[in-house]
Amino acid sequence: MKLVFAGTPQAAVPSLVALAQSHHDLAAVITRADAPFGRKRVLTPSPLARAAAENGLHVIKANRLDEAATVEIAALRPDLGVIVAYGGLVREPLLSVPRLGWINLHFSLLPRWRGAAPVQHALMAGDEQTGAAVFQLVPELDAGAVFAQLTRAIVEDDTAGSVLRALSDSGARLLLQVIDALEAGGAQANPQSGPVTLAPKLTLADARIDWSEPAVSVRNRVRGVTPEPGAFTVLGDARLKLQGVALTQGAEPQPAGLIREIDKKVLIGTGTEPLELVTVQPAGKTQMKAIDWWRGVNWTEVVAS
Repeated sequence: MKLVFAGTPQAAVPSLVALAQSHHDLAAVITRADAPFGRKRVLTPSPLARAAAENGLHVIKANRLDEAATVEIAALRPDLGVIVAYGGLVREPLLSVPRLGWINLHFSLLPRWRGAAPVQHALMAGDEQTGAAVFQLVPELDAGAVFAQLTRAIVEDDTAGSVLRALSDSGARLLLQVIDALEAGGAQANPQSGPVTLAPKLTLADARIDWSEPAVSVRNRVRGVTPEPGAFTVLGDARLKLQGVALTQGAEPQPAGLIREIDKKVLIGTGTEPLELVTVQPAGKTQMKAIDWWRGVNWTEVVAS
């Protein structure tokens, strides 16, 4: 089949590669325009744009799938549109341009966690299981009938980054299976059922830790916002990034946000038992073990906010 593919971040790259290596005709790749990156704000192609170039594919760069993009895509006369984390909405008339419409690979077990940040919200909520779903794109947000899905357990040391990497690989295989089934005329989609939860895009405010919350909730939030936007707390007027925290057992309670060293571990108080700071990144420095950071600042105790 002739396909057009829309996506932007690294999570979309395995799907693009799988389709590029398949027997299908990948007529165009749509991705967002080059964006400023790094401290010097250098205009940088998206991960998907780079992957498309490496595979010799035609790239359409557009931050909105507007009339101009619609005309360019329609001229290709695609059989199917495929979208994985593009970062923009597909609306009519573009939604009806491909003969078979559009399908979307989404990284959750729909209808749980519809929206831009499903993996992050799953971890922050303490979900024990997540997955990926391939569904028919409709005007309503992530509401279309589901062709296929897979499940994945969320394990103790998972972060949003590790879960998304795993799902982007397994989801790419699932996506190709659905496309092959659509080509053969044997794909069937089932309406979504169950409670709907929403997963809006995270902001920096979501990454700031509230130490009055229970220890388990704080740890889940750190896991959910790692690596982006990146958990942090504030000491004085400086941010301290939190790369890893661990639950403790039997530690003496201490006030929320209070940091001190006990038994060669850096502990911080929460709304319940303390958490251990394992890996941190002070402002202007590289990631380091929390105990090395703590002994370097040479404090007896300090309160984070």
